[in-house]
Amino acid sequence: MELLAYPFMLRALAGALIIGLVAPALGIYLVQRRLSLIGDGIGHVALTGVGLGLLTDNSPVVTAVLVATIGAVGVELIRERGRTSGDLALALLFYGGIAGGVVLVGLSDNSSNANLMQYLFGSLITTSAQDIVVIGVLGTAVLVAMLVFRPALFALCNDEEYAKVSGLPVRTLNILLAVTTAITVTIAMRTVGLLLVSALMVVPVAAAQQVTRGFKGTMALAMLVGVGSAGAGILVSAEADTAPGATTVLLALAAFLGTAITATVRGRLRRPARAAADTEPPDVVLQS
Repeated sequence: MELLAYPFMLRALAGALIIGLVAPALGIYLVQRRLSLIGDGIGHVALTGVGLGLLTDNSPVVTAVLVATIGAVGVELIRERGRTSGDLALALLFYGGIAGGVVLVGLSDNSSNANLMQYLFGSLITTSAQDIVVIGVLGTAVLVAMLVFRPALFALCNDEEYAKVSGLPVRTLNILLAVTTAITVTIAMRTVGLLLVSALMVVPVAAAQQVTRGFKGTMALAMLVGVGSAGAGILVSAEADTAPGATTVLLALAAFLGTAITATVRGRLRRPARAAADTEPPDVVLQS
């Protein structure tokens, strides 16, 4: 494609591929713990960080990382102490984050509707080389953590009480998940935007779950779907002149639909064979 000859398109494609790989690798643990919407909640908190960065003339990405990390760890500690249920803690994260972000952005002299839209819905075309370096370094750190601590995180996400009895550092692992989620959300806001980032964590995992059974297989396929959706999303959006983030999410949803149809067809094809195998043999008539 001719568009790939432009440096800004190469940077956009590189950033999308990194996020497409990292987000599902983290998302599979969140889905396993039934925390699929936590990315949305942290995204709202990250908006407060963006507003704070604009208000103080600092990098919105850096302040978003810090504020989102503090918010994610705070919610995890509240949930752990049992004073607030998980869904209520997420609701507090949603409402407080979006309210704080709107107020701070409104107070900033550097804010504009166009500037805010870049963070809400993504703006990979304006991604600089420095942004790609930050996305690459932080994305690699998250990916390495998800792979290195996979056995412990798998045990934690399946049964937290069993993990605690087994001697695993449950609090540390929970905080690790919270911090890596905050980092992933903030580095992905330039790719798909804060309002859509959770979809890239969840939809590829949901698609992979339709056709795989093992955890390793699901994780690998989810990462493949994420990378494919992100890369294709950039190319399709460039040709069709659509929003890259929204296009990426729609392609991921298309992949989910495809795997769901595949799983349904495969199940129906296997059903007659299974039914025939389970049928009792006819009675044997003994001849005199």
